[in-house]
Amino acid sequence: MASTDSERMGWGDLLRFGRADIVALHKTWFAFFLTFFVWFNMAPLVTVIVQESGFTMQQLKLLAITNVALTMPGRVIIGMLSDRLGPRKTFTIVMILFSIPCFTFAFANSYTQMLVSRLLLSMVGTGFVVGIHMTALWFKPRDIGFAQGVEAGLGNWGSSIAAILLPIIALNVFGSWRYAVALSGLVMLLYGIYYWFAISDGPVGSVYHKPRKGAAIEVSTWGDMINAVLWTIPIIGVLAVLVWRINGMGFMSSGAATVAYIVIAVVVFYQVFQIIRFNTPILKKGVPEDDRYRFTDVGALCLCYVASFGAELGVISMLPTFFQKGWNLSPQLAGLIGSIFAFMNFFSRSLGGYISDRSPSRRGAMLVYTAGIAISFGLMGLMSSSWPLWLAIVVTIICAMFVTGGCGTTYALVPLIKRRITGQISGYVGAYGNVGAVMYLTVYTFVNDSQFFYFIGATAVATFLFCLFFLKEPAGAFSQEYQLSSVDKEMMEGGGH
Repeated sequence: MASTDSERMGWGDLLRFGRADIVALHKTWFAFFLTFFVWFNMAPLVTVIVQESGFTMQQLKLLAITNVALTMPGRVIIGMLSDRLGPRKTFTIVMILFSIPCFTFAFANSYTQMLVSRLLLSMVGTGFVVGIHMTALWFKPRDIGFAQGVEAGLGNWGSSIAAILLPIIALNVFGSWRYAVALSGLVMLLYGIYYWFAISDGPVGSVYHKPRKGAAIEVSTWGDMINAVLWTIPIIGVLAVLVWRINGMGFMSSGAATVAYIVIAVVVFYQVFQIIRFNTPILKKGVPEDDRYRFTDVGALCLCYVASFGAELGVISMLPTFFQKGWNLSPQLAGLIGSIFAFMNFFSRSLGGYISDRSPSRRGAMLVYTAGIAISFGLMGLMSSSWPLWLAIVVTIICAMFVTGGCGTTYALVPLIKRRITGQISGYVGAYGNVGAVMYLTVYTFVNDSQFFYFIGATAVATFLFCLFFLKEPAGAFSQEYQLSSVDKEMMEGGGH
């Protein structure tokens, strides 16, 4: 059973396996963990792949960008699918389906095959959205920050554990990076089958609230529809940046790049059309006051996730190589040290959610963390090989605490914006984490490591200012139950949900 009104969820509750919600939490974070383990199974093996394949570091940097490309539109699509099918079915689909490009990457015979495989495999990062949705169905508003922090924090360990284990498995067990990568895909495939039978969409007897049927996110006002259009365009449009960089590096012809630009433009236009087509009759009819939400708040959370999770994705993609080259370390040791950044996820992300649950204002907690991100990346930019290794590690830990904690404070707010479309809002915010990652990693191909860290810090400053002026505290942010609007109640009474 869930916590009572007099109890608040804490770390000690994570060992109470007699509670169905705690068991569901553990099953879900491990599913998320496996998707991230697979998603980042290349980063700790970059130098090994370069030595074996003869590819250049510039080619591997391009693979790193490709590895986060389709996660952006994918998170919106999977968020909508999760709202429609429920997170149990959707998570199973993600784990089984995207084990296939993992296998094809492991045994690719050319750079083109590796590039296409990583592009498709970037969709496995959509598992995050499904995990957030599942956790929101099992926990109440007052505890959602901590629960989301634990689920996402432990799940994000997938990237850090991959950084530790995969070099050891590849070099000391199999003697090949290929079999180590393939093994990660096999484990995820098997757990995906298990997850289908092991969990339900919320506690027994709970009512699952589906959104209106449609191919776009629903909004509350005409101004919000314009906002939704503006915030949707970068999710697909940023893929043009990837095409531009691939073309500029000589891995795509001008003709192919032109075709790709046209396809991206068509998809953007289609998404904009769907938003307008779906919402126009709703807005003409009028949205009851108690059913409205501000899309500006969604946009603010999107920026927060650029500054936090986008930064995390960008940094963990290059940090093992940064330490290996800067301090002349072995791949195994560099992977271990580089994993520290993501390894902080469980403690600091859940701490961010915990602080959000217990602070006077969830918005205020997030602003503090965003400021911390800006300052700590300024310190990261000062690091160099002249620093003692221990001091560089300490600064990395401090930065990681703010970055991953900022993810926790962001997603403590996501389920509180609009309960009925939690999956879609989670998809938008999660997608912007990847928009940030593509932006950061594209910049990384032009700058040195210090400039890279400074650039991330500057975006955090811009995010802080935007949220300071435009983000509002959601109503019922610390309630025992989620607030239902008159429309929610009508849909429930209709019997279809």
